[in-house]
Amino acid sequence: MKILSIVGARPNFMKIKPIYEEFKQRKIEQVLVHTGQHYDENMNRVFFEDLELPKPDVFLGIGSGTHGVQTGAMMSRIEEVLSEEKPDLTVVVGDVNSTLAGAISSIKMQIPVAHVEAGYRSFDMRMPEEINRILVDRISQFLFAPTEDAVTNLISEGADKKRIFFVGNVMVETLLSHFQKSKKSNILKILSLVPNSYGLMTIHRAENTADKKILIDLFNSLAKIDIKIIVPLHPRTKKVLEEAGYLKNIGKNIEIIEPLGYLDFLWLMSNSKFIMTDSGGIQEEALMLDVPCITLRENTERVVTLKNGANILIGMDPLKLSSAISEISKRKKKYPKPPLWDDKVSKRIADAIIGHPELYFL
Repeated sequence: MKILSIVGARPNFMKIKPIYEEFKQRKIEQVLVHTGQHYDENMNRVFFEDLELPKPDVFLGIGSGTHGVQTGAMMSRIEEVLSEEKPDLTVVVGDVNSTLAGAISSIKMQIPVAHVEAGYRSFDMRMPEEINRILVDRISQFLFAPTEDAVTNLISEGADKKRIFFVGNVMVETLLSHFQKSKKSNILKILSLVPNSYGLMTIHRAENTADKKILIDLFNSLAKIDIKIIVPLHPRTKKVLEEAGYLKNIGKNIEIIEPLGYLDFLWLMSNSKFIMTDSGGIQEEALMLDVPCITLRENTERVVTLKNGANILIGMDPLKLSSAISEISKRKKKYPKPPLWDDKVSKRIADAIIGHPELYFL
């Protein structure tokens, strides 16, 4: 058996790591393709080193662009790789453009697709990721769902139950296997931080950075909070703030830092008092680390984080921010963990792929 796996953004690396290792242990031939959708040479190197991932077999170097331009360029290049490698199965993870491009290219060449993280829904079609999720799930032969809600979503959309596998959250497997290693990080010392004395924020989504006034209003609201806020600044967000001349006037309690590697960021998250984010995966990691999370979005596909009390939604409303911080800081710091969020997710995925050859037929 030969499996081709496609990654393109840093969250993809965390999701593919345990799957890659499980396939390797079972001596399955693998081809790892990096589209270059999100590419910073230094950050990619750090992530691959932290996760001990091998250098990709194929690097496409697509780079940024509009959704249509980027996805089209990926499909063209991925098709070339598929023609040359002729895999038995393509594995795609998450919900980025690389996920969609890999799935469409494969299915058009009659190569079956396995989607890891199937069934997540925000029910907001304004989100490019939501469109990607729905389309990829519709054309995949193996649907690996991370939560019971995701299974319900797939069934309600008419997915064949035989193709749905409730396996748990593979990114959690990566977190669990790297947490002890993250304790060796010097990031708290470097930033002169005391555990549980600071808030952590990440913000990068296009819908949250498109309007500079809304973004600046949020930062101004943060500046009024009597707690240190650490912000590893995404390049997209940094560009908006720089063009507005705002970085020179940012609140004294806000410390802007460069994006971090996986282990440093994991340790920074686990020691924070609370997390503010518009990322999907960080909501889940916060739940696993028992750190309260405030999500800077109107909705989330990570519904289980809301149900388990680890997360609240406030959108980008600065008026809601201080009350949200006050509210969530009072919440209990031990959250129920969802079923199958453990260290055996990749094993369940491999078992399903090997144990169900009948699903390879489109």
